[in-house]
Amino acid sequence: MGELADIANITKRTIDHYTNLGLLKAKRSTSNYRYYDHSSIERLSFIEQCKKEGLSLVEIKKMLLEKDAEEIDVLELRLKIKGLEKDVTDVLAHLDKSDLKKIELVKKNISHESLSLIQTLLLLLN
Repeated sequence: MGELADIANITKRTIDHYTNLGLLKAKRSTSNYRYYDHSSIERLSFIEQCKKEGLSLVEIKKMLLEKDAEEIDVLELRLKIKGLEKDVTDVLAHLDKSDLKKIELVKKNISHESLSLIQTLLLLLN
């Protein structure tokens, strides 16, 4: 906690207060010491910036919860896209290139809009 306070240029008491409010998340060691990962530095920076803009800690906590939910949604979306990519790759691998009827059937079942959507999502996520 002391290292984090030094890096973020705030007091240990402030870190303790933020942790108690749920703005920061600490992990516990086997000897019950709190320790923070690298993302805590970014989170503290975000909190301090919001405070400079006049936001209350309640408002900041709400923003952090929304931000965390969005990050989870993006991660889930990326996993779904990877699954779709694998499915498409598997289907294409099993198609015999000489069997044009199967290829045309696959093309008909995957709409142009679906392919465009997948490509757009991939671009946004990368």
